[in-house]
Parts: sequence; structure tokens; C-alpha cells
Amino acid sequence: MSDADEITIDGLTRDYKIAQRKRGHRHSTDDLLTGWYAAEKAPDAKRILDLGSGIGSVGLLVLWRSPCATLTAVEAQDVSFALLQRNIAMNGLADRVRAVHGDLRQVRFAGESFDLVTGSPPYFDRAAGIVPQDSQKAHARFELRGDVRDYCAAARAAMAPGARFVFCFPTPQRARAERACEEALLPIVTVRDVVPRRGVSALFSLFSCRRAEDPGPPRVEEPQYFVRDEHGAQSAEHAAARATFGMGV
Repeated sequence: MSDADEITIDGLTRDYKIAQRKRGHRHSTDDLLTGWYAAEKAPDAKRILDLGSGIGSVGLLVLWRSPCATLTAVEAQDVSFALLQRNIAMNGLADRVRAVHGDLRQVRFAGESFDLVTGSPPYFDRAAGIVPQDSQKAHARFELRGDVRDYCAAARAAMAPGARFVFCFPTPQRARAERACEEALLPIVTVRDVVPRRGVSALFSLFSCRRAEDPGPPRVEEPQYFVRDEHGAQSAEHAAARATFGMGV
């Protein structure tokens, strides 16, 4: 096995492990907090759909918080899909998780709907930087198979009455995410900016949306979420979020 293909087995929750490439796309704070936000906003979800699942981080996090739920995970990139399958098997979740190898722009679930849809769209237009040669990293970071608008459209098509769509996107590009939600008829219910360290700018934002035809409260701008304090120590709120997955307790 080359260095590029070396696999590490790391903790995802108290009980779940995750296999990921040492030098590939890896589980991140974005994934952790998207999974946390989704579980907080849709605690009673029984049917979960994770779009662009990658290696499964977000979907498996929500599933751990939802012991009576099932998960459908859609991923197109070959390396990530293979790791997604490995992570399902490694955690003994074959009876609760369905992995779909396909492009979220094309995959639809006729006759099915979901209580919660999650997603972590790639952050950057392909013209915004240098696309990595590594295919897994490239597809995770750059919009090579659609963008946030495609995630919103796919979510909208799959949502049951009363469902929520929860996703993350860079705070400097919040306007793009808001337009995508508006175009897909997905009013934003709550949005929260995540600051990596108190005193610096927000890095990404967490969104919770509903279907336009469903009744719901007016949009709420929630307080900023600080991962670390001004000294670089983990914030109490972040420690509490990690604790909801059985980590650090």
C-alpha cells in the first residue's frame, strides 16, 4: 500500500469508528458540526438521507444519535464510496444503512421520502483554486459534480412533509447558499455561523431548511458558535457538542 492509500481507523463517536485515507479527504469539524446540527434540529427523524456522503461521516454521526432510524447514503466518487461501504460494515450497520453509488443530481427515490436530509456540498468553484490531483480530495473540495444548488434540489425532491434539510457552507459564500435555498423553495429556518477561534472570522455556516409549503417559524439567526476560545482551548459549547456523540466524557 502506498502512502497515498494508507488507511487509518479513527474514532467517530463513542461506538463508531471510521476508516479514512491518511493522506486523503478526512473527517473534519465541518462534518462533526453538520451531524450535530442535524441531530439537534431533527431529533425524531426515522428516515435519513445523506447527500454526497463521502466516507460517511455526517450520516453516521446522525445515525448514532438516532438509534431507531435508518440511513440512505449517496456517494459518487469511487474511493470514497468504497470507504463508505467499509465503514458501514466495520460498524455493523448493514441492516440500518443503504449505500447508493451514484450522482446526487441523478439519483431519485420514487415512492420514498425522508424526515431529514443532510449534505456537505463542496465549497469551491473549480475556477476558484488549484484542483488537487487526488480525485477524492478534488471531488470533496471542488464543484466537479454540481454545487450547492444541486444539493438543495436533490434534498427538496426527497423531503417528506415536515422534514428538514441541514447542510454547511462557507460563511463568506452565505449568499450563494441562501439563493440556492430560495430557488429550491426551501426557506431557511435557522442559520448559525461557526468561528474556529474567538477573535477570527466565521469559517462556515450551518443551515436548517424546511419545505415552503410546510408551516414553520420565521427565520432565526442563531448566535455564533465558537470551536475554540481566544487562547485556543476548546470551548465549553464544542465540548458539549462532542459529548452528544459520547466523545470526551
